[in-house]
Amino acid sequence: MSAQVISGKEVSAQVRERLKKDVERMKLVDPNFRPGLVVLQVGDRDDSNLYISMKLKAAAEIGINATHMRLPKTTTEEEVLHGIREVNENSSVHGLIVQLPLDSLHKIDTEKVTNAVAPEKDVDGLTSTNAGKLSRGDLGDCFIPCTPNGCMELIRQTGVSVEGKRAVVVGRSKIVGAPMHDLLLWSHATVTTCHSRTADLAAEVGKADILVVGIGKAEMVKGEWIKKGAVVIDCGINHVADETKPSGKRVVGDVEFSSAKEQAGFLTPVPGGVGPMTVAMLMANTVLSAKRFLESHQPGKWDISYTRLNLQKPVPSDIVISRSCVPKHIGHLATEVGLLSDEVELYGKTKAKVQLSIIKRLRSQPDGKYVVVTGITPTPLGEGKSTTTIGLVQALGAHMKLNVFACVRQPSQGPTFGIKGGAAGGGYSQVIPMEEFNLHLTGDIHAITAANNLVAAAIDARMFHEATQSDKALYNRLVPLSGGQRKFSQIQINRLKRLGIDKTDPSTLSEEEITRFARLDIEPSSVTWQRVLDTNDRFLRKITIGQSPTEKGHTREAIGFIYAQFDITVASEIMAVLALTSSLEDMQQRLAKMVVATSRGGQPVTTEDLVSVSLRGGRGGVSKSTSGITQCGVLCVQGVSGALTVLMKDAIKPNLMQTLEIGFLMEGKPLNPQGTPVFVHAGPFANIAHGNSSILADKIALKLVGPEGFVVTEAGFGADIGMEKFFNIKCRYSGLRPHVVVLVATVRALKMHGGGPTVTAGMPLPKEYVEENLELLRSGCSNMRKQIENARHFGVPVVVAVNGFKTDTEAELDLVCGEAKAAGAFDAVRCSHWAEGGAGAVALGHAVQRASGAPSSFKFLYDLELPISDKIRIIAQKIYGADDIELLPEAQHKVELYAKQGFGNLPICMAKTHLSLSHEADKKGVPTGFILPIRDIRASVGAGFLFPLVGTMPTIPGLPTRPCFYDIDLDPETEQVNGLF
Repeated sequence: MSAQVISGKEVSAQVRERLKKDVERMKLVDPNFRPGLVVLQVGDRDDSNLYISMKLKAAAEIGINATHMRLPKTTTEEEVLHGIREVNENSSVHGLIVQLPLDSLHKIDTEKVTNAVAPEKDVDGLTSTNAGKLSRGDLGDCFIPCTPNGCMELIRQTGVSVEGKRAVVVGRSKIVGAPMHDLLLWSHATVTTCHSRTADLAAEVGKADILVVGIGKAEMVKGEWIKKGAVVIDCGINHVADETKPSGKRVVGDVEFSSAKEQAGFLTPVPGGVGPMTVAMLMANTVLSAKRFLESHQPGKWDISYTRLNLQKPVPSDIVISRSCVPKHIGHLATEVGLLSDEVELYGKTKAKVQLSIIKRLRSQPDGKYVVVTGITPTPLGEGKSTTTIGLVQALGAHMKLNVFACVRQPSQGPTFGIKGGAAGGGYSQVIPMEEFNLHLTGDIHAITAANNLVAAAIDARMFHEATQSDKALYNRLVPLSGGQRKFSQIQINRLKRLGIDKTDPSTLSEEEITRFARLDIEPSSVTWQRVLDTNDRFLRKITIGQSPTEKGHTREAIGFIYAQFDITVASEIMAVLALTSSLEDMQQRLAKMVVATSRGGQPVTTEDLVSVSLRGGRGGVSKSTSGITQCGVLCVQGVSGALTVLMKDAIKPNLMQTLEIGFLMEGKPLNPQGTPVFVHAGPFANIAHGNSSILADKIALKLVGPEGFVVTEAGFGADIGMEKFFNIKCRYSGLRPHVVVLVATVRALKMHGGGPTVTAGMPLPKEYVEENLELLRSGCSNMRKQIENARHFGVPVVVAVNGFKTDTEAELDLVCGEAKAAGAFDAVRCSHWAEGGAGAVALGHAVQRASGAPSSFKFLYDLELPISDKIRIIAQKIYGADDIELLPEAQHKVELYAKQGFGNLPICMAKTHLSLSHEADKKGVPTGFILPIRDIRASVGAGFLFPLVGTMPTIPGLPTRPCFYDIDLDPETEQVNGLF
């Protein structure tokens, strides 16, 4: 009886159909997901091209995104390894095949190249790691080489059980023979491996119930060798002469098919047997790899653990606490929270930047719960919003075992070296390492400084050039000759369109169009863009610029409300743009839209209008042509908005750090470090900007924590400033809707609002604040009640966190909690996270978790289509408690100007003191009966808001008599920063 022929084509078709369904199921989990495969080839061998085309065709049929990475024959070993490393780091690729042989002119170590493939992407199963796992029986934790895997699938199709059978493998190659032996062995067969030096090979073959041949010799195994009824799998592919074929040759296996068919029970043909199965199993391994990736990167599936704090009494200084622990490597933390290696850029061991590509990868995943932390009107000392933010996430994570991210602002080094100190939290609830958090971090603020000052330089340079050159000279420098022709840049074409000039050929502009294009005609008194630096320096609040003789008398100083000055960097509009942007493209557009001045004709001048014109000649050789137009060796024309994007391309990526809820040194030995993740990104000034961390950080964190997780973000200053701007500005642009407001209150601040003495930074607290005084405290709770009311205007549940100090009494803390609940708070709890870490905020964590499930009806405070003055009035009356507003002449002029320029529908970002609900810092509690004066209104068009100026406030702080930097020093031997808080 003839053997039953096992068709590899039929079985492989079944396998491919099964894989197609697997891919479809993966897409149900994530519609944007697709298995990825790369086939890396060196050279251009015809046989390799044939095999690769088969693989690419099979991948396309199944739904695998397959890429052919072709390298030339001149490729060196290092270049091949570099290509492999790139694919290893690419999270969209789940399988990598190195097509052998490597057809290079250079010597390449095949073993080294093969082992360079990441084991989790080695779908060929050829790395030493996968081979080792297979040899010891870890079949569920490795990739099985494709040909042996295909052979096993064909054996299963026969219905013959492998267990207990005698199996013989002829051949011991790493690709077929050796792994085939292991597969049969771990399937419980008794296995003999034969090879070219095996004595009496025919006798050994005759013992086999299952025979797999892969020795590479044409028709070597004869039918008479084979045991009657055996399963025979022929892996050989050999070419023999055959004059009947057009090619003069035909393909045969290692087994003589005609004679074997009379002996075997089952037999694979050549071709059409094992060959199709090899490709099918390659696809199966790729799909398996993609499944493993998808399972290990499910949204909210974190593998993170925490260790209890070793609390000390009394609580040491912040820097002592920060240094008493060993932070986990930031790369390890990134992996724990679901970030991929190619989505993280390491900045040393404790901080990293996260690529925006993660937004695309996770775009279909559900968001977690969104919590904003704000506060009552604070004392100059601050009431612990940052500390409460960190304490809350430590409680939610380390103690309640929920996925949680904190999103906080990056601190300015101005306050760090001034009087306020850092913003990393404090005590046992802080971001670590706190010195890195507070000093430079990854350089985002410095990038903003550079970008901002480039704009300032471009404005003054443009005004100077326009004042000292004719229209024709200016135009010819803006559109220089290059190769005998003039050509507009894309930025210049955009400007022409805004001017209503539909031309792209520089030679076709009329004289009137040349003048309109070349001259911005900036009104000097309208320039609102200032220079910045990240230092407190009161002597730069008003300056005169342009006093060098080379500037030909074109100075600029005080003109009305506008004057040349420096601001602190975090007050730059570019910082606000960074915080409110949603993508690199969006940031580029926002940077281009920033309005820096107004022309004499009343038109807004944007950064996209600014083009710097510089003349650089060889050895200073500037000459005049016969036409009188200045020429030079190189004429440089650069759009400022594009350059800003280049300077900001890294700053847009959120910074990853961790909290303090980790193991401390115990008996001189560090415990296992386990931190809670924190995004530190952007830090806009909370007076003249919106005072919140970035939308991008919040969005990424919400995807990473998963639907049951929490993201806790912080709004600057009191609820009347930071929270109001969080809702009306940040939430408008982000589209995110918070679940809970956490309002931080302290006994100290409430006593101040009840009429307590002045609180001054750097001075001891008066006795009213360190002794029990329930009457004073009850009176001051009016401010807390008003801020609860302010939060409830937006329809979101409010939880009051009473941040306790050691001088607070039980009666005082109970009084505050009772007053808060009576005022409509969802809950009010006392917290001791500064002294106890996350354990001191567990009650707050549970309250927030309950509130996140409570009914809410989020709404904005005002409609954007309302007139500018009406929007200002709504904020003043509903949030501050003012009777009305008063627009001073300059503010009234700006209302009319911005409405005319098309900026009237932007949200409002009030710039006022944070020390009072009113515009007067010394008015505590809940002031009433006042008119809110608006002295001026500025436009941050790129950021996307108008900011009315209420009263006078410095936009660059000054240094106190004894600044913090008096205590800061560096140990030159250990390079340890000392004296930082």
